Amino acid sequence: MDVGEVAVMNRNNDGIFSRRWVLRLLSLVLAIFLFIYVNGSKNGFLRQNTRDSNENSALMSNRTASIRMPLNITVDNDRYVVTGYPQYVKVKVSGPSALVTTTSNTQNFRVYADLNDLAPGEHRVAVKTSGLNSDLHAVTEPRYIKVNIQPRKTINMHVDVRLSNHDLENGYTVGRPRIDTDVVQVTGSREEVNRVSRVIAFVAVPNDAKGTFQRQVTLQAVDKNGQTLNVVIMPKVTGVTIPVSRGGDSSSSSTSASASRSSNSSAGARGNNQTANSDVDNSSADSTNN
Repeated sequence: MDVGEVAVMNRNNDGIFSRRWVLRLLSLVLAIFLFIYVNGSKNGFLRQNTRDSNENSALMSNRTASIRMPLNITVDNDRYVVTGYPQYVKVKVSGPSALVTTTSNTQNFRVYADLNDLAPGEHRVAVKTSGLNSDLHAVTEPRYIKVNIQPRKTINMHVDVRLSNHDLENGYTVGRPRIDTDVVQVTGSREEVNRVSRVIAFVAVPNDAKGTFQRQVTLQAVDKNGQTLNVVIMPKVTGVTIPVSRGGDSSSSSTSASASRSSNSSAGARGNNQTANSDVDNSSADSTNN
């Protein structure tokens, strides 16, 4: 290759890159590439910022939730009985959404009324909360409750069995019932316990009973008018065995006499706890026999 041919090739190459349309085309391609690259990076950054902003907004936004909570009463349970207060209250909790949601789901706080410094009688006391995060605000509904504080009293009483039926089909009769727990403890406010006349185990005897059967019976404490009283009986449930037989040995009259002896025995065993009530029962029994 001589010098002339080299000069011709150099002139041809310089001609390609020196043309304006080639340079413009290359510039356009580079500009499009740069635009796509920059715009894609910008959109990714904006999306990330938007997502982070939304998450932060969700965490920082406030909301309110209403939570149903058990009400705890702080009092000396060995000395006093408290009545008149609701078992549950509503608590409106306000604050950061995440904290409110967590508190609503876990309910890891306490709602209470403090009665430790109060004397027996009726009182209006505030309902309080404890254990809530300091960023939360709580309002209870109701804010105040009325309570009645009474001295606690416990007595022992015999259990009377009451049967719903003595006349059975086909000549069958009911014998004297046997009870697993003869004496129970009755606990409550002094005023309520003083009204207790007897503790009853009521057994429904089916008409078609033809043999001895057993029942688990929930005991009830009643006053002299037969009204159920608000006291605690321990044990609350007892077993009763009811003998049912056919023949002339067991009769309704003998069953009634057995029940009468059981009632008189129970009244006598109550003794000092209820002398006045026992006198009333005995006088009623005497008037009935006369």
